[in-house]
Amino acid sequence: MPYPSLPFSFALRRVFRFRPTISLATLTLALPATGAMANELNPDVSLTLDGYYKQNDTALSHRDQGFGLGHTELSLSSPIDDLFSGRLTAVFEEHDGESEVLIEEAYLQTNGLPAGLSVRAGRFLSQVGYLNGRHLHEDDFVERPAAYRALLGSHYYDTGLRLNALLPTPFFWQIGAEAFSGNQLSEGDEDIGVYTVNTRVGGDLSVSQSWQAGLSYLHNRQTSAEADEGGHHHDHGHSHEAGHAHSHGASYTGENLYIADAVWKWSPNGNTREQQVTLSAEYLYADDLNEFATSDDVHEGWYVSAVHQFSPQWSAGLRYGEVELSEAHGDHFHKQDLQETDVMLSWSRSHFSTVRLQYTHQSATGFSKADNTVAVQYVMSLGAHGAHGY
Repeated sequence: MPYPSLPFSFALRRVFRFRPTISLATLTLALPATGAMANELNPDVSLTLDGYYKQNDTALSHRDQGFGLGHTELSLSSPIDDLFSGRLTAVFEEHDGESEVLIEEAYLQTNGLPAGLSVRAGRFLSQVGYLNGRHLHEDDFVERPAAYRALLGSHYYDTGLRLNALLPTPFFWQIGAEAFSGNQLSEGDEDIGVYTVNTRVGGDLSVSQSWQAGLSYLHNRQTSAEADEGGHHHDHGHSHEAGHAHSHGASYTGENLYIADAVWKWSPNGNTREQQVTLSAEYLYADDLNEFATSDDVHEGWYVSAVHQFSPQWSAGLRYGEVELSEAHGDHFHKQDLQETDVMLSWSRSHFSTVRLQYTHQSATGFSKADNTVAVQYVMSLGAHGAHGY
């Protein structure tokens, strides 16, 4: 949902004053509570409805042509006691006319550990990159950028463990590491198939400006081709044009994925309810695609985005992105590239309701479904709705 998030200084004041737990750039802070008090709290229940109409099929899209259900979420969250909180998120989606239910989040989160440490265990969104750790309904556009759709399946979530540390610096500085099964990203037999490390820094430039920058690395141990007893190769790095790919799996993978991201926000005197400008950009690079790949066989993509909330209820945005991919065919690769421009206008009656109109222009080589399309989307939230991350 495109309603403005808060600058760092004001967001931190809200964290400490009002909410038992809240996420700011994946940092979870908690107010102390006794076990009895926590157990007496009822879980927060929220439902986010995502529906759309899309004029044409487009390349690498996870939304079908015509009327459809997007990323509809049912979520329960609550403190467990003074040390732990938990969250469960189920997702309802449609692909090729068939409905599916997925468990996107089911995790325990520690509260109030010393030395700025926090631990999360279970299934959750990886914090690599800027967009990946955010729920899809927080986005300003109908779909994630093409590079995200190709290399992360729109958003990468998995089952594993996370350790974060908030460093004692005068500005925001967080470092983190994750270990996942890797089964949501690519097939394989590794017990721990994916490792990630990341760091994120940020702060306020003035009362009206704030910024954040991050670097992430994802190591996927399950991408190399394996041979069966007959000598045939099962190429886990093989990819395809994902016209109707499921949003929980990446179509293009590599052993190493590097992501750099940067965000800058401006609002007059920090008043994000009236007006806000958000500029963001990310660069993604993947190599070591399989055992046949050379140094020229890589996946590479980027995007830049500008969104202006010019009144309390209206926002307009422009995003441009490119992705260059190497599609595996046995012992060689075919090159593909896609350029995508998105223009959107959205109206938010409140923090809980958004209607969005978007035009997308695609130009591509190697994608038969590249096309232009108009999409109309609604995102409506019922029940509890926590503040969005930065």
